[in-house]
Amino acid sequence: MDYARDSAKRAARERFHGLWAAMTTPFDATGGVDQEALAADVEHLSDVVGVDGIFCTGVMGEFWSLTGAERRSAVEVIVAAARGRFPVLAHTGSHGARETIEMTRHATEAGADFAVIINPYYPAASEQGLRRWFMEVLDSVDIGVWLFDTNYSGMSLPLTLIDRLADVENVCGIKVGHDHSRYLKTLALVGDRILVCEPNETTWLENVRDHGQTVFMSSAAPYLYQNASWQPMREYTRLALEGDFDKAAEVSATLDPVRELNSKWLHGRWARDRVNPVPYIKDWAGLLGLSGGDVRAPLDPVTAAEHEELSRDLARVGLR
Repeated sequence: MDYARDSAKRAARERFHGLWAAMTTPFDATGGVDQEALAADVEHLSDVVGVDGIFCTGVMGEFWSLTGAERRSAVEVIVAAARGRFPVLAHTGSHGARETIEMTRHATEAGADFAVIINPYYPAASEQGLRRWFMEVLDSVDIGVWLFDTNYSGMSLPLTLIDRLADVENVCGIKVGHDHSRYLKTLALVGDRILVCEPNETTWLENVRDHGQTVFMSSAAPYLYQNASWQPMREYTRLALEGDFDKAAEVSATLDPVRELNSKWLHGRWARDRVNPVPYIKDWAGLLGLSGGDVRAPLDPVTAAEHEELSRDLARVGLR
């Protein structure tokens, strides 16, 4: 962090652009966090995928299963591996405000550029209670903070609360993990004050063309939809940000077979059956050269038959 608290909003608008990837957390043979694999994944995202930023220790990173020490060390490893080549956004949210403050201060000291905070999702709380919780955290940290409005948290943040929090000087963005209409409502409400991002690749081109977005922040799509020799998401993003929307649409259309696999294996399964996609995201990533690997309970691991089927599907669409 190299900006003042009261400059967080400006710093975010300057630094959030292009494709940001949400990292998974690799585990070793003993079930611990594999720090070497974590650093290697950062190198892959930099050298093979060419991301513009990293979101770490979030939903894709199985934050709920990590100890506080594991979360802190993961942030340290990722920041060190990034080596200032691109910004790092560390998820530091926890149920307790005090632990969230501690995690956020540590991320700041470790060199993360921004922090993102999910709401406490147990126990159920009133809007006033949530506001008290957020303000306790926000008043205690100086780093630029993103809000995280996601259906994984068991609720939608009240729009009136988002509106109030957008005025806090170090709140600089919100990641909206709900449907597209929710993104549009949030953008209309607070887009003049903070960045509003939707982690949905299928609407990314529209969001650049019609809503002035300049950053895809963030999901696993940048490293699941591309490989070293075929990078359509990166290419159509470049074209769209340069204003060549017709050509961008042509390139984007080449991803339709991959999007069908997303519907089959990942977020389509979540929408249809409430099957958490993280095990399949890790397996898919592992098949494309990242660490991949197992997940921690209570998530179920990918079966051998599923792994083989996914491998065949990726080969069929040209990713392997």
